[in-house]
Amino acid sequence: MPKTPDQWLEETASEKQRGVFKLFLGYAPGVGKTYSMLSEAIRRKSRGEDVVIGVIETHGRAATKELAGRLETVARKKIDYKGTPFEEMDVDAIIARRPQVALIDELAHTNIDGSKHHKRYEDVFELLDNNIDVLSTRNVQHLESVTPMVQKITGIVVRETVPDWVLKRVDEIVLADVTPEALLKRMRRGDIYSMERVDRALGNFFRPSNLIALREIALRHVATVVDRSLEPYIQSEMDPSRELQVGERIAVGVSSNPVAQYLVARASRMAQAVNAELYVVYVDIGGDEQPDRQRSLQANFRFAENLGAQVVRLKAKDVAAGMAEFVREKHITQVIFGHSATSGWRRYLFLSAVHRFLRDAPAVDVHIVKQQLH
Repeated sequence: MPKTPDQWLEETASEKQRGVFKLFLGYAPGVGKTYSMLSEAIRRKSRGEDVVIGVIETHGRAATKELAGRLETVARKKIDYKGTPFEEMDVDAIIARRPQVALIDELAHTNIDGSKHHKRYEDVFELLDNNIDVLSTRNVQHLESVTPMVQKITGIVVRETVPDWVLKRVDEIVLADVTPEALLKRMRRGDIYSMERVDRALGNFFRPSNLIALREIALRHVATVVDRSLEPYIQSEMDPSRELQVGERIAVGVSSNPVAQYLVARASRMAQAVNAELYVVYVDIGGDEQPDRQRSLQANFRFAENLGAQVVRLKAKDVAAGMAEFVREKHITQVIFGHSATSGWRRYLFLSAVHRFLRDAPAVDVHIVKQQLH
């Protein structure tokens, strides 16, 4: 039975020794992902590391083929599918060979029926679990959450994808980057595709507007990953007042009230506008035990998850204190509170809670959004 994402990630969290996963990311074919990966592998080999190629796709590119020829290649496994022979990476042969480092090109690849695993990233996980370091490649348009945007930009449907949760197993990420102008020059020289394919490629995927947009997506994606990798270093700093944040992080406080979905939708639009991580935070102070409130709360959580937010449920004696502590721990840059009470003691309690939050929280932008009552 195939493993679930939670099972794969749970294995990652265990204390058993595992390999290091390094990913070379690009925004289009020809930017140099595979070439960069091979170059690093050759440097490692020169330092005495045992390096093998599990699978490399040269696409007929002479420079890539020349580099690959300097490294040992583990023979691929032959698989017969509906009377046609295919070759796929042989995971068991690589494990039996026991190298220190394995090169696995094109992470988003779907294996032919009859293979050990359905997707190539599952092959990679097995190698990592056997304490083999893996160097791999992927273009940003193959990330599952990005594919709808890519289709809107380019008009091309990306069929082979990698789920976003897979990136949680990546230890290092390297952007293989060239300007769109330089990439187009490579294309016109025939360095990426054969000359008979050049005109068609330039008129479709390789239009300058597509390349500019895809490069921007890749740059933002890497910036987000780098920002996340800073977190353990920020937490270990002696001076917690130092600001090392790279990207925006938005937290919105919600309750069991159905009107909170309006607030989450507003926060999602704000997060998308600045390419921020979004956290939807519920502070449980013990007032929502009734079944109808629990159902409403779960509906709010599902709504938030559908918008791509990370739902966080905290326990605290006071909402303001709980939110302030979360903001401090996660280095949140903007906080959103909903305000539906317009007068009387409810308005006083709301303002009092906001004042306590401002007193206890680190420097952070605070937005008060009037919720629409129905």
